[in-house]
Amino acid sequence: MKAGYTRKITKYPARYPIKVRFSRSVVVGNYVFVSGCSGQTLETFHADSDDVEAQTEVALDKVRAAIEEAGSSMENLVKVIVYLTSAEDRRRVEGRIDDYYYKYAPRLIREPPAQTVVCVAGLHEADLLVEIDSIAVIPNSEGQDACF
Repeated sequence: MKAGYTRKITKYPARYPIKVRFSRSVVVGNYVFVSGCSGQTLETFHADSDDVEAQTEVALDKVRAAIEEAGSSMENLVKVIVYLTSAEDRRRVEGRIDDYYYKYAPRLIREPPAQTVVCVAGLHEADLLVEIDSIAVIPNSEGQDACF
């Protein structure tokens, strides 16, 4: 049975050295679904810092790259799920996210996306402290969110 929508798999933002069994990011209609982005850098594929704020910045850079590749921007972020390995890091991570929005998507300071923060026992590598899953929309040609 053929799906009733067009599905486009993006490169998000680089190919990893190992094969994974999921799409890094997918565009369906005017929605951009970005798989979890961690603090692993694209150069080393490891966390280069044990600081949760630095890892958050790396993760957000990957989210932004994936959304931009799909033809949208951080301004159109509508949902964020943040996975933390320590509840004590929540305020620092949220502060870094706010700083990132201020720099790359000021509208999100006034109109933030829906957000969920989940504390987990661990991520896919022991040195990872944060992972960010996100959904954005691609505005129509008039600059409006076509889903609203």
